[in-house]
Amino acid sequence: MSFPETIAIASRNPGKIREILAICADWPVSWRTADDDPDRWPEVEETGTTYLENATLKAIAVARALGVPAVADDSGIEVDALGGAPGVRSARYAGPDASDEENLRKLVDAIREVPPAERAACYRCVATMAADDATITNAEATCEGTLIIEPRGTGGFGYDPIFVPTGETRTVAELSAREKDLISHRGKAFRALRDLIRS
Repeated sequence: MSFPETIAIASRNPGKIREILAICADWPVSWRTADDDPDRWPEVEETGTTYLENATLKAIAVARALGVPAVADDSGIEVDALGGAPGVRSARYAGPDASDEENLRKLVDAIREVPPAERAACYRCVATMAADDATITNAEATCEGTLIIEPRGTGGFGYDPIFVPTGETRTVAELSAREKDLISHRGKAFRALRDLIRS
């Protein structure tokens, strides 16, 4: 497989699109996003039970609708003390239409009584490219860390204000966008996907 001329990003999440475009700035492709052609962009229900299933659903749906290869990811935060929850349901943790703030508040409430030393967590991401139903490439990566219960920082999105990566004292929301992309689950997964496409 090699890089196609054009790739669509199968997401409507502005934060995710911004990160993917920055992480993949060295890909020799032109990008299409939902802003370019909103009427043709399908709404995809994430009915999968795994990150891979959801990422694949989104990538195939957009590739079919636009007739060009599409990349997608599905990601979540997994908290050891919660048995890996919220996991694949991270974006809907506080309900189907929950905001980032509502999801964050619910997770803080869930870990409030957990001792700080037992708040290990990781972000996980599966990045996928679908050229058609049969040509699908994917890569998976994680970012390990711990959680705090007092949100800090204004960068990033989702659970970033309470996630402190291993080796850091700052939350992901306190890192610059470049610093985040270098260590994040999404950054690692899309760089691995790039290498697979190149090879």
